[in-house]
Parts: sequence; structure tokens; C-alpha cells
Amino acid sequence: MNASELPEPTGRVALVTGGSRGIGYGIAEALVARGDRVCITGRGEEALKEAVERLGSDRAVHVAGKAHDEAHQAIAVERTMEAFDRVDYLVNNAGTNPVFGPMADLDLNVARKVYETNVISALGFAQQTWKAWQKENGGAIVNIASVAGVAASPFVGAYGMSKAAMINLTLQLAHEFAPIVRVNAIAPAVVKTKFAEALYEGREAEVTAAYPLGRLGVPADIGGAAAFLTSDQSDWITGQTLVIDGGIFLNAGVG
Repeated sequence: MNASELPEPTGRVALVTGGSRGIGYGIAEALVARGDRVCITGRGEEALKEAVERLGSDRAVHVAGKAHDEAHQAIAVERTMEAFDRVDYLVNNAGTNPVFGPMADLDLNVARKVYETNVISALGFAQQTWKAWQKENGGAIVNIASVAGVAASPFVGAYGMSKAAMINLTLQLAHEFAPIVRVNAIAPAVVKTKFAEALYEGREAEVTAAYPLGRLGVPADIGGAAAFLTSDQSDWITGQTLVIDGGIFLNAGVG
């Protein structure tokens, strides 16, 4: 989107973790497209710079670092406040899935890493944004979970376990932060990103055939949902997990 095509600023600001590519970038793009300003985080400085250039340097800033690093969490929130004087929305998208295999053989140190990055980091960012802005001014949090967190997920069990915890974290925060801040989650099925390539690469037609809507997800699908959950149109929604799955759960019935 060209700068001339951007709408007038809404005055709202979002912090999107893991925002340099994939689902995180799709969310940042959707928020900027409606007039929000964003701070995106990620591990790669160059990828973040390129993402900010595409989003528009007048609408976006970035902070590089590891999501589970408490110092990085604090710096990201501070940078957002310095750049835009507020942080209305937090989107916890940063995540990892470094292991593929049965739970019986899972290295427990790997499980700890998955949980630290996917769950504890989300709690840390929520604490930081709450203290910096949301406690006094309100806002919304969107946690990016997964369908792996609401059903058995063969060979990605550690990831699914962490996403189930993310869904419960959503409930806990929604209860504690109400009525000031709304907290919801999005649970996507397979979305075409580099992160999820192992789930469909080389057999996309076969994987797609299982989806009643006839395609895999794309980042814009999740971006649109996140934009809704951070809008006034969702003002009476909190503590919910929105499953976005192309209809694949419809296949769970008998017959």
C-alpha cells in the first residue's frame, strides 16, 4: 500500500510481536491499512527494517530481540510509547516450534523453550503493556493461538500444548483485566507462511483437499480477524478464542 493510499490515522497504536513476516506482518498490515500505527518486533533486524519500509516509516517502528527476553519486552513497550505516546493494542504473535515428533521422545529442554517463547513471553508483554498504558486507558489484547491448542496435534504436541496454555492465558487475562481491557485469542489452522511450510510443502494439494473451503489460510485472513478483535465492533467480546480453520473441523463428525 502506498503512503497516499493510507487512511487518516485513527490515533490508535498496536504492538505486534513476531511482526516482520507471516501472520504477524499480515496483522500489522491490516492495522496500518485502517489507520493504526504499529511497533513490530522480531529477531531479525534487517527483516524488521524491510517490513517497516513496506508498512511506512511514518506508521511503523520496530524493535529487534528475543520474545522471551524480559529486557526486550520492556524495551519494545518503551519504544512504542516513545514513538507514539500510547499502546492501545497488544498482539502476541511471536512463537516457535523447533521440534517435530512424538511426545514420548520429546526433549524436555525443548519443551521448556517452546513454552517460554510461546506462553511466558505473551504474559510478559501483557504485563508490560498493562502497566505502561492499558491499566489506565484501556485497550485490547489478541493472542495468536492455534487449532493445535484445541485438538490433538500429532507430531507437534509441544507446540499444541503451548497453544492450549495460550488459550487459558487468554481466559485468565480476560477475567483479570476486565472491564478495562478485552483479551481474546485467534486459533488458525494451517496458514501459508514460512513458519508453517513443513506442514504443507511438497504436498499442498493433498493438505488443501481436507479443507471444506478449498484453500489454506493466508496471513490476511488472520489480519482481518485481529483487526476486528481490536475494533469497536468487538466491544462486547472478551475471553473468546476465534477458530479460523477454513472449515477443517467440520470433518471431525461421524459419517
